[in-house]
Amino acid sequence: MPPDSAPAAARRAVSQLDLRIEAVTGHSVDTLWAHRDRGVLDAPHAELVDRHRELARAETGVTFYCTLLHRLSSGEFPVDAALLERIDRTVDQLEEAATARDAAARRVLAALEPIEVAARSAPISREQPITTADQAALLAIAGGAKLYEHLLTGRLSVTTGSGTRISYAKLQRLESDGLVAVDTCHPVHAGQPISLTDAGRAALVENRRPKPAEAPLPAARPGAWPSAPAQRR
Repeated sequence: MPPDSAPAAARRAVSQLDLRIEAVTGHSVDTLWAHRDRGVLDAPHAELVDRHRELARAETGVTFYCTLLHRLSSGEFPVDAALLERIDRTVDQLEEAATARDAAARRVLAALEPIEVAARSAPISREQPITTADQAALLAIAGGAKLYEHLLTGRLSVTTGSGTRISYAKLQRLESDGLVAVDTCHPVHAGQPISLTDAGRAALVENRRPKPAEAPLPAARPGAWPSAPAQRR
């Protein structure tokens, strides 16, 4: 890449907001990006990921011009009018990149704050998080799935785009839990589309932090009497 060329749109760069995003969603940024590509995020989380991708590109631009400026001032090139002109130009480009980065960060915050508010105020809807098997089934359904009935045997089966096998019993349970919906407007022998509900999408991105473990009681010394319970005041 020529030194003064524009930075290419590249990989996700670590931003100062990554930890805040991961804390409220319960997922790493890389996982959220993957879920966005598979279409399993609800609208607010999808908007957040899209804005974060813009921030990542802007962070990459700032890093590029910082690195270029460091190289130009490292003594590698002779100090002359041409070098000073390149340094001035790079400083201007760095300033523009930083301004774009700050604007992108504000857009991320605008998408993040409603999610944080909802996470603080929303009641816990599920006593237990979904299992790994259920999560795999929901991800497979998000990639495209249909319910079919065999014309001769009458047996019902689920076909997914990824080839993941989902039993009809599991589909019924996911549907009863409100995580998926079957479009019965289509004939079942031709295939009824299955889609995630809003609750199903939320189940994939909900924050499932482990409960803090209780501190173990200290082991008693051999031969010591059990300690007496603390008296109430």
